[in-house]
Order: sequence, then structure tokens, then C-alpha cells
Amino acid sequence: MTLTSYRSPKTVVRNSPIVGRGLFANLAISRGEIVCVKGGHLLTRAEFAEHCHVTNDAELQIADDLYLTPITASEFEGVMMFLNHSCEPNVGIQGQIVFVAMRDIVAGEELTLDYATIDHDTEPMTCQCRAKCCRGVVTGRDWQKPELQKKYGGYLAWYLLEKIRSESATIAASGDSPT
Repeated sequence: MTLTSYRSPKTVVRNSPIVGRGLFANLAISRGEIVCVKGGHLLTRAEFAEHCHVTNDAELQIADDLYLTPITASEFEGVMMFLNHSCEPNVGIQGQIVFVAMRDIVAGEELTLDYATIDHDTEPMTCQCRAKCCRGVVTGRDWQKPELQKKYGGYLAWYLLEKIRSESATIAASGDSPT
């Protein structure tokens, strides 16, 4: 059995003006429609560290200590979703592994995701999205920004939503106000 991520039949992988290859709509996609479902091996942080040389950004962190990822080079292509980052995305995550259209998407449009909605462990990267609201640098801590939490609402990875809820509960219990 081949290990893969699901990519909607309404999508196609091709060269991207953002970087490398990207996922594009080859037919119109409606708001809320599933675009991708992430596949891969479930690894702990320690196991992931042993295989991260293979992942080449194909991994998805789904909890503080858990990742979905390929573990061999031959699995990379099938597991990769090809969603490039954009500070003005049209795709968002629901739950841990399901990616949906955040708005109606026209045929020919590149499908993009704000990595702030999924990543906690990401090293800072220079953004190449060219969106009007581009942050310039994307970090693994961007999910903590109140303006991004408000912008994306429920389109944040489940484990990040849990971190936000926990942080809010801690602040409320201590009587401190958030800064």
C-alpha cells in the first residue's frame, strides 16, 4: 500500500510563482470543500528527529510531541500536500489533518495556507507570498499573535487552539490581563 495524502481531484501540482511547486485549483472549489487530508507516519518528536532529513517540509505537527510525516524519500511525493505559505491564504485547517477552502476559489488559483495556523516548531523563514498583508518573516510563534488568532478563528490546528485555550484559562485564573 502506498502512503499518501489526499489531494482533491479538483487540484493539480505545478510550478508556483511563490516558491517551488504548489497546489492549484484546476476546477472551482467552494468554501468549506475539502482540499487535502494529510497522510503520513505518526512519529513522536524523538522519532521525527531521526527522519527529518527525509521530510523536506512534508511533515505536519499535530500535537506538541506528534508529527505526520514521510520516513523514506520514496514517500515524499505522495505525502506532500504542496500548499505554499501565504499571509493571505485561501485554505485553512480544520481539526488536525483536514484542509478546507476558506472561501470560494476559482480555477487556476494557487491554494495557499498560512503556516502560522499549523506550525509551532517552525524555524523563522522569509515570506515570499507578496500579499498586501505580508508579515515578511513567518515564525513558529506567529499563532500566538492575537490579530492572527482573530483573523483565522477556527482555522487553526486543533493542538494550537488547545494551547490558546489553556493560555487564556491560565491568564484568567491568575487575574492578569493579556499583553
